[in-house]
Amino acid sequence: MRTLPIKRYFVTGLLIWVPLVITVWVIAFLVGTLDGVLDLLPTPYRPDAWLGVHIPGLGAAVVLTIIFLTGVVTANYFGRQLFALWESLLARIPVVKSIYSSVKQVSDTLFSGKGEAFRKVLLVRYPHTEAWSLAFQTHVPAEVRRELGDDYVAVFIPTTPSPVNGFYFYVKKSETREVDISVDLALKYIVSMGVMGAATRPSALDYPGD
Repeated sequence: MRTLPIKRYFVTGLLIWVPLVITVWVIAFLVGTLDGVLDLLPTPYRPDAWLGVHIPGLGAAVVLTIIFLTGVVTANYFGRQLFALWESLLARIPVVKSIYSSVKQVSDTLFSGKGEAFRKVLLVRYPHTEAWSLAFQTHVPAEVRRELGDDYVAVFIPTTPSPVNGFYFYVKKSETREVDISVDLALKYIVSMGVMGAATRPSALDYPGD
């Protein structure tokens, strides 16, 4: 009598449920985090207080609406003038100026595509001379360039699976290799730990039997 392929059925079930559960968990985490924004309001003004019931996702909807309306307002001349005034006020606060300008440059690079950094994807030898890591070419400050010359480039190596953390240092151009892929695709490779780089994406129903 032929035994049932228990292992195949079990793994197939895992391949179906694990991505679904993780997706739901991530979405729930993001929505819960955004809902926490409403906790910044005084208790009498929170929706839970005057509605008498908690509505999951209401905070996320409020945050997304504020982001959208901010984009709409700053898209016209009057809004741009208000934003310029706001930035000029921040520029007068010593510590805030440094933090804000640095974060703004990074956000402009990642979201608007207008920044000077992250324009190339490179391979650099890290963490040792026998290994290669994906890195993004970024900006070399003028003070550093005067010391190192034009033979060096600045690179940022993001960590996996969180690309917001990483290492920033300078390497010789001759010790790097340029990769002909987009920054977005390289980020997908890093976040997915290389899974997105597979030639084909297997289906849970294609899992081979014993």
